[in-house]
Amino acid sequence: MTPTPEDLNVLEALHTTPARRYLSTEPIPDEIIWELLDAAVRGPSGGNAQPWAWVVVRDPEKKKRIAEFYREGWQAMYGSRREERLAGDEVGRRTFLSAEHLAEHLEEAPVWIIPALLVKPKSQSPRLGSSIYGAVQQLILAARAYGIGATLTTLHSGRDAETRELLGLPEDSITMALVPLGYPVRGNWSQPKRRPLEEVVHWDGYGTTRSR
Repeated sequence: MTPTPEDLNVLEALHTTPARRYLSTEPIPDEIIWELLDAAVRGPSGGNAQPWAWVVVRDPEKKKRIAEFYREGWQAMYGSRREERLAGDEVGRRTFLSAEHLAEHLEEAPVWIIPALLVKPKSQSPRLGSSIYGAVQQLILAARAYGIGATLTTLHSGRDAETRELLGLPEDSITMALVPLGYPVRGNWSQPKRRPLEEVVHWDGYGTTRSR
């Protein structure tokens, strides 16, 4: 029997679903994975074309190899500046350490979901295919209802060709994210800290701000 999800108010879920990067190795039942993916595919798809595949990855050897690609990306983007990152404010420091933990333990997450576009956009526009990220967020919110943590990551993408080959994806496809899933072992379902809204919202043009 599939566990019953928490009955969450939509706005509550939106405000209390931070990235969860400390994840247990406890297995996640197939029934729940199906429910999460059913929620995901109700999300956006440009022109309702749905040119996607959602790859569920549990195989330890495949996860181990892709995690190596991920750690290459992590080191290039963030790990090489570790001391600089840790010298920042407390929020930034905690965020860095949690992301570092995920990079070091990525393959231990019991399930990964890798959404892929089956036809790689020929244009270099970063907007093409981006509607899939709304669907990914629906996956993450559905996971929240089942008490499962997740985060949207892309650091494996520097080795996308090798990742596609490992997963048997077509050559002209592209992986759009890697979403590790697991029951959280640290942290809370709390509102992520963000800059004040008045600093980032502009009215009718950049630079025109208002008080809330």
